[in-house]
Amino acid sequence: MQFTAEEVSRLQSYLCHKLGNPDLTVRIRKNAPDSVEVLLKGEFLATIYKDTDEGETSYDLNMAILDIDLARAS
Repeated sequence: MQFTAEEVSRLQSYLCHKLGNPDLTVRIRKNAPDSVEVLLKGEFLATIYKDTDEGETSYDLNMAILDIDLARAS
């Protein structure tokens, strides 16, 4: 299920507003047009997948956090 440019723009606006960070960017993945990447200042942060069921669309944000990243944040 491909993302439209309007969806990408709306997702980016939503995330920037909800998370209070204007440095978030959402872009379509080149080799996987069924999902988009979320980046923070150019660094990969998460993936968003789209699901449409019975005429309703939802977006699933998937963010993996490594234990070594937690150690760096302390």
